[in-house]
Amino acid sequence: MSGNITLVLVFAMCVLGPSGVIAAAVYASINALGRNPSAAPKIFTAMTLTMVFAEALAIIGLLITFQIYSPGG
Repeated sequence: MSGNITLVLVFAMCVLGPSGVIAAAVYASINALGRNPSAAPKIFTAMTLTMVFAEALAIIGLLITFQIYSPGG
């Protein structure tokens, strides 16, 4: 039973961490666009790269979790 709770906690951390990063990046990007709309291409590029790297870290974390907690592995 404790293995299941650990698995749920690790999954929650793998999902909530990058979600917070994405939320912060989008919030900061919207504020920056409100202050300087002419910088939209640069802001959009930085926001997109931040979101891609955060999502990649989430996927890597989930894959590691699957590998560690796989039955019979």
